[in-house]
Amino acid sequence: MKLDLAQQRVQIRLNWVEGYQQGNCPECGKSVRLYDLAPERRWRHLDTMQFETLLITRTPRIQCPEHGIKTVTVPWAGKNSRFTLMLEAFAIALLEGSATIKEAAKLLKMDWHSVHQIMERAVSRGLERRDQEAIRHLGLDEKGFSRGHSYVTILTDLSAGRVLEVVPERTQEAAESTLESLSQTQRQAVQAVAADMWQPYAQAVQKLAPEAALVHDKFHVAKLIHEALDQVRRQEHRALGGGKNSPLTKSKYLWLRNPLDFNPEQKEHFDTLRQSELKTARAWHLKQTFANFWFLHAQGAARKFFARWYNWAVRSRLRPMAQVARKLKSHLQGLLNYFCHRISNAPTEGLNSKIQFLKHAARGFRTFHNYRTRILFFCGKLDLYPILH
Repeated sequence: MKLDLAQQRVQIRLNWVEGYQQGNCPECGKSVRLYDLAPERRWRHLDTMQFETLLITRTPRIQCPEHGIKTVTVPWAGKNSRFTLMLEAFAIALLEGSATIKEAAKLLKMDWHSVHQIMERAVSRGLERRDQEAIRHLGLDEKGFSRGHSYVTILTDLSAGRVLEVVPERTQEAAESTLESLSQTQRQAVQAVAADMWQPYAQAVQKLAPEAALVHDKFHVAKLIHEALDQVRRQEHRALGGGKNSPLTKSKYLWLRNPLDFNPEQKEHFDTLRQSELKTARAWHLKQTFANFWFLHAQGAARKFFARWYNWAVRSRLRPMAQVARKLKSHLQGLLNYFCHRISNAPTEGLNSKIQFLKHAARGFRTFHNYRTRILFFCGKLDLYPILH
């Protein structure tokens, strides 16, 4: 052992015990003849009294009749790693409690790339250990990756609230790639998939999980109706001259928020608006009425309810509301499937909020690979830690 006070470093040298002429092949595990000693290697270990600690040795190499000359696996570190398993476990714990890799690297007194490599190995380890248990309910959703129209497709386990896979783009091929991360047995066990009305996602589900019901996410439906309502408001606001001449001035969020959240002044103002003859008021009543759809108890009642609401919407002479009603009718079965499988992408939206925080903390990601690694590390509920010998 060598103690370097100037560098605040402890170096521990390990030697192969003389007389032992056998070693285990890392490929097949057979005990075979020792060939020679590999060039000297170093591994960073946990600090000793705040001194950086290094393990240094010349690792034995064996000559296997089947696999040739191979380096013996050391018990204190993983393959191709420059860090001991105990240090990696400590680093993972720090990463789980840190907002960014930079923060963890500072505490570990390591560079960013070294800590990121530890995170990558942890994710790979977790994915390899992931079991093949049946997953009944899946969620398919997209998430913005970088500026512009750049998206990734995310597959989630709705029951466990975890991300299963992330792939670039928002296409049928991307959705198929996420589903192919599951085994065929797992895909056959899927009962329902929550997704928006993006047709490529529906086609991917039909192709790879044909027994699963496609359930259109109710939060996506609410978003469509909100957008239609806001279009009506903007069109009417312009028609009324805008500015102080329009009663709709500064009313945008009153129409989109829950009236139960209003203060007394807002409530009084909004009651006057919604009881008026404004087109926006009629569109708001259509929106509020449709919200009752999700509280019904059976498909039959839901089908009748939708038929009445649809007729009202298309005859309302409110073009945006009629357009969204026709779109919902073309995807009616996906809406009705909710009453057999009461799932939504709410867990996925929760994970999206966490992913958004990761993006903000990292100030964006340059590569998709780093983005995927970070998502799976923090949102995949993986078994990340190495087994310590």
